[in-house]
Amino acid sequence: MKAAHLTPPRLAGIVARFPAARVAVVGDFFLDKYLEVDPRLEEVSVETGKPAHQVVGVRCSPGAAGTVMSNLSALGAGALHAVGFTGDDGEGFELRRGLRGLGCSVDHLHVAAERRTPTYLKPRDALDPTLEGEHSRYDTKNRRPAAEETSRRILESIESLIPEIDALVVMDQVEEDDCGVVTGAVRGALCRLAERHRRAVFWADSRRRIHLYRGLIIKPNQLEAVGSEPGSLPTEDAELAALRAPLESLRARNRAPVVVTRGARGAIVSDPEWTLVPGVELEGAIDPTGAGDSATAGAVLALCAGAEL
Repeated sequence: MKAAHLTPPRLAGIVARFPAARVAVVGDFFLDKYLEVDPRLEEVSVETGKPAHQVVGVRCSPGAAGTVMSNLSALGAGALHAVGFTGDDGEGFELRRGLRGLGCSVDHLHVAAERRTPTYLKPRDALDPTLEGEHSRYDTKNRRPAAEETSRRILESIESLIPEIDALVVMDQVEEDDCGVVTGAVRGALCRLAERHRRAVFWADSRRRIHLYRGLIIKPNQLEAVGSEPGSLPTEDAELAALRAPLESLRARNRAPVVVTRGARGAIVSDPEWTLVPGVELEGAIDPTGAGDSATAGAVLALCAGAEL
C-alpha cells in the first residue's frame, strides 16, 4: 500500500480555491444548546426538595450535520445550503439563526410541524471549562418515522440544487430507522442521483448505515468499515492486514471510492489505488469530538478544488 505525500505549495493552492466551492449538506441538523450552570447559586426547590440548578448563560450552535456546515464555513467555502427539516419550535428558530450566521442558506431546511427539532441539551459547570465540567446530556430526537411528504420535499430540494452545487454531503446521523432526514427512500434516491450526476462530488457519512450506500464516496471510520465494536481491532501492525479484505469488499459493493479514517493514524483511501494518508501530529491534549466532521469538510472542499483523494 503506497503512502500519500502533499507539499505545502500544493496544499496552499488547494486551499486558495475553497471560496469557489458550492456545497449542500443533506441530513440531520441538530441544535447544540449549552446551559452554563453556576453551582454557587444552587437553590433548593420548594416543591420537590431537590437541587434547582441556576443557569447563568445559554449558548446555541448548529450540531450534527450543522457541525460539518460550521467547518465548511470556517474553511471559507463559497455558497452553502442546508437541506433537511426542523420542527416548528424555538429550537428550530435558534438552529436557523445559527446556520444563517455561518453564511448558510436555509431555504431548503423545511419546517415539519409534526416533528421536533433534534436537540442536544448540554448543561455544564460554568466554573469548569474542562470535559469534567459537563453534566449529563438530554437528547430530543424524533422516534417515529418521518412522513412521506417530508421526504418528498427534501428530494425536491436536492433535485433543484444539483445544477447549482459542486458537492453534496450526506450526514446520516439519526440511528433510529427512517426517523431522520435520510430515510430509506431518500437514501435510494441519493444513490441514483450520484450515478447520474458525475460532475458533482457526492460524499456520505453514516454511523449505522454506511454499507447501504452505492455510488457515493463514503467515509466510515475503520470500525464502521469492518462492522466492529470499539476495541475489537488488532494491533496496528496487524490492523492493515485485517482491514484490507473488508475494505476491498466494501469498495466493490459501493462502486465508488472509500475513505476510511483511523484517528491519529490518518486515513486509507481506495482510489486510484489503496493509499495510506498519514495523520498530522499535534502536541498536547486533543478532544476528538467532531473529528470525522472536520475530515469530511476538509476533504470535500479539497476535492472541489481539484485535489486527488
